[in-house]
Amino acid sequence: MPVLAMPQRSADSPPISIRRGTPADAAALAEFAARTFQESFGVMNDPVEVAAYLRHAYGPAQQEAELRDPDHVTLLAERDGELAGYAQLRRFPTPPCVTGPHAVELRRFYVDAPFHGRGLAQQLMAEAVSTARGMGFATLWLAVWEHNPRGIAFYRNSGFTDVGWQPFLLGAEVQTDRVMARAIQE
Repeated sequence: MPVLAMPQRSADSPPISIRRGTPADAAALAEFAARTFQESFGVMNDPVEVAAYLRHAYGPAQQEAELRDPDHVTLLAERDGELAGYAQLRRFPTPPCVTGPHAVELRRFYVDAPFHGRGLAQQLMAEAVSTARGMGFATLWLAVWEHNPRGIAFYRNSGFTDVGWQPFLLGAEVQTDRVMARAIQE
């Protein structure tokens, strides 16, 4: 997989590279994923439910299993070996509302707050789309919390449209996610 470099913002700012994650990245990814999820959604949710979700979804063992799983592809955006963002594709049963052909899920997509508004999200999305195409998929779908206007706006700007709804379990609390999809064939 090619490594992409973002243009530098200043002479002392090293470029961001995007690469495919490996099992050796599990511990760093677990910390980063839990932290960015907490920063994104922790203040808007019950802390007990968030903690339960984080234990289940983002531990090092879970991340290592996902990084080894051939049905998952995790892309890591890094600057100087430190994570700046990540995206995860997953072969997973497609919900009935996603009607596009040969679909793959964009399961996770996070950019660290210091990199918001600097083009990293667009670069990471472009690499996720390119990777999904390279895997032979024609449709990319995702689920985004209905109370995440920033994420919804970004996905709309990235070509996704609403196609339905599905439940999301945060700890023991059932929430509603919007399902969005877009064609990715060239």
